[in-house]
Amino acid sequence: MRTFRIGQIVPSSNVTMETEIPAIFRAREAVAPERFTFHSSRMRMKHVREEELAAMDADSGRCAAELSDARVDVLGYACLVAIMSLGRGYHRTSERNLAAIAAENGAPAPVVTSAGALVTALHLIGARSITVVCPYLKPLTETVVGYIRDEGVEVADYTALEIPDNLDVAAHDPKNLVGIAAALDHRDADAIVLSACVQMPSLETVEIVEQELGKPVLSASIATAHQLMRALDLPAHAPGAGTLLAGGYADAPRLS
Repeated sequence: MRTFRIGQIVPSSNVTMETEIPAIFRAREAVAPERFTFHSSRMRMKHVREEELAAMDADSGRCAAELSDARVDVLGYACLVAIMSLGRGYHRTSERNLAAIAAENGAPAPVVTSAGALVTALHLIGARSITVVCPYLKPLTETVVGYIRDEGVEVADYTALEIPDNLDVAAHDPKNLVGIAAALDHRDADAIVLSACVQMPSLETVEIVEQELGKPVLSASIATAHQLMRALDLPAHAPGAGTLLAGGYADAPRLS
């Protein structure tokens, strides 16, 4: 039985990725032998605005170096909108840069960004068109929608919850997402992204919405967990986390 170290680069005000990601991995531990520990380094950010996101991302290299000091087995960059607000395809640049920092520190490790993980997950499940729930202000939500479209996935409908304070995003009741998702137009959608934000909690409602709408439902955190497992060359499955981690995509390749 091997223990893996999961490193997470998180915004200073993020409190969800250090709860949902471990919860998903603990669910995996109930059905598989591997064990996991979790280690974080933080970048300052309080309000989800472009200027704060850019300043925060500039600090991500320091976080990668700190986590590589701990010899983590994989690095996860846990802020989707920061990556997507810095230009189309930026998740690839970020992953390369952070991996290079870890390698230069003598501790090479694969890097997963939540932005890249979500795009990858949508392609893995064959989603040509989706609906999306975002907590951001409308301009940032439109940035996220544009990024996803640029990656070859149509966004049929979306909603912006207009929550600027990151702690308020974390305090949003996930039960409210059931009605919010149901109100979107899903007629042309192959899947639903219940939370295109790693700070807005949604894990407990993903399978509820799947049952109600009859379509695959995922979130940025579920997609990140899937890619973290695959980056470790482990089968990506965990009970209670929806279609993506139910087993059908356990051995799916990582995509760039």
